Amino acid sequence: MTEKSQILIVEDDLDLSEMLNAYFRVQGYEVKTAAWGEEAVKLTEENPPNLVVLDIRLPDIDGYEVCRRIRMHRRTQNVPIIFLTEKRDRVDKLTGLELGVVDYITKPFDIQELRLRVRNALRRASQTSLVNPVTNIAEGPLVDEKLGAVLLIEDNWAVLFMTIMGLDNFRELYGFVASDDVLRAVSLMMNNAVREVGSEKDFIGHLAPHDFIIITDVEHLAPIRERIEMRLKQSMEYFYPLKDREKAKQAMAENRLKLAIGEVKRSSGPFADLDALKGAVLRSREMDD
Repeated sequence: MTEKSQILIVEDDLDLSEMLNAYFRVQGYEVKTAAWGEEAVKLTEENPPNLVVLDIRLPDIDGYEVCRRIRMHRRTQNVPIIFLTEKRDRVDKLTGLELGVVDYITKPFDIQELRLRVRNALRRASQTSLVNPVTNIAEGPLVDEKLGAVLLIEDNWAVLFMTIMGLDNFRELYGFVASDDVLRAVSLMMNNAVREVGSEKDFIGHLAPHDFIIITDVEHLAPIRERIEMRLKQSMEYFYPLKDREKAKQAMAENRLKLAIGEVKRSSGPFADLDALKGAVLRSREMDD
């Protein structure tokens, strides 16, 4: 039996909420409802739904704030969100797109159109992506495949692990656009380092949205690491928006953004399986002072 997709409807108009609840249950979905923004955030944290239909105007916090909080947590940051609202202004739509909303439908709406938009959003979300949409770097099954493959070879392979600590707080302070710019800049530095001092066989991927790995060999490990560390140290303060650049050094001292880096070599093993290797990679990171 196919597991039902779960939809969370966040709508303070109780008549509309009950109508949508009944309609989507008939369509074969599991449905939860919330009339308050804080309630919606709590529900998503407790049990992440497959999709959220979210009204902008709510009695406590607005839909934008609900969306921001959902995007702040790793378990829920990729949950597709459809804004359901009376607002039609271009600025409202741009704000929704910046927050990663996948669709936007205005009231009054055609229930059949909403059904199709929900279905399409769930289909897109169920198709596991092989590439991170922000950095265009491999993630998910492709990364697992590459890591699993090194366990089967006798070469002196090595895995370089890097993560930018404090990026969730940075995103809360400066917004999603600035946070995504940091990830894109780091991915560009990694690609350049591999191209300049690595080899054609090297592989770059995500273990998680903020976690990067480079699969290389022992010979190229140190040069790649040194090149990335040097460029990140030179560039870190420029990740901050221009108006805060003078405060960047103070912000870095307060751990707003910080590099954690580690490495695992074939000689560090043996590793029983893929999970053992990934665990060793995650434990390898050291904070860069």
